[in-house]
Amino acid sequence: MKAVVQSRYGSTEVLAPRDIETPVVGAQDVLVRVRAAGVNPADWAVTQGLPYIARPVYGLPHPKVAVRGTDVAGVVAAVGSAVTRFAPGDEVFGSAPGAYAELVVATEETLAPKPAGLTFEQAAAVPLAGAVALRALRAGDVGPGRHVLVNGASGGIGTFAVQIAKALGAEVTGVCSAANVDVVRAIGADHVVDHTRDDFTRGGARYDVVLDNVGNHPLSRLLRVLTADGMLVPNAGQLENRWFASAGRVLGAHVLALLGRRVARPFVVTVERDDLIALTELIAAGAVVPVLDRTYPLSEAAAAVAHVGRGHARGKVVVTV
Repeated sequence: MKAVVQSRYGSTEVLAPRDIETPVVGAQDVLVRVRAAGVNPADWAVTQGLPYIARPVYGLPHPKVAVRGTDVAGVVAAVGSAVTRFAPGDEVFGSAPGAYAELVVATEETLAPKPAGLTFEQAAAVPLAGAVALRALRAGDVGPGRHVLVNGASGGIGTFAVQIAKALGAEVTGVCSAANVDVVRAIGADHVVDHTRDDFTRGGARYDVVLDNVGNHPLSRLLRVLTADGMLVPNAGQLENRWFASAGRVLGAHVLALLGRRVARPFVVTVERDDLIALTELIAAGAVVPVLDRTYPLSEAAAAVAHVGRGHARGKVVVTV
């Protein structure tokens, strides 16, 4: 089968289309014929091997999982003997390591039926970004009467966060660049701040929840824009420091959380079935629609990862197979 394979760390030029063996289907596995695969910043980071301190986790001297991509949408091709939820022919979406390929193996616990109203491309955009947004807003106890600020509102996670927060009944302020103001307003934000003109951390507005997807302000300044019982949810991983990335910021957030300083502890999301079901319900209700920046064919997956790595994607980028 065809797949996009990484044999070493480096720029996105190390991602090359190749013919590899079809995955072996174990008793608890679901073999998915991939129709589309979402692209996430993590795909770019693993391609580069950043931060360097994470390479023992990714694999040495090269990634343990040679095929990039985790978000997937497609059709079940085969199932293992212990699989009970899916059968060949079912349309599914979810998480499966090695999704930039014609076929990929997943487990029942990381897949769900594809939302009926979505294309495969739209469905592939949902899993990781949607799950992160959902869990971040839950960490902030978002609901009716709460005012939520989403920093980085036009990105993959941000576009889901704005819509989910609105669905939960919150008043939403989105922060983005001038080029994306109309997009953020169109997906439901009540207020939009153009960060190239205004610094929300220096204004007079206060927020019950701040979801920070960018990391371009010190934690201390973000805390100052919270209401008395507000919550900061830090979800930003900057990679300017190629050795440690945002480890210092993450540690600082953990310390503040332990000290009771209204900071949610940083979290790492692995997509689970419950997340996918909750997102499907929001999509079915018309409350959430994936925002697609652009799509690339499988043969151009390296270009897709490079585009996301530049940090200016509007919504999600998807690879079609």
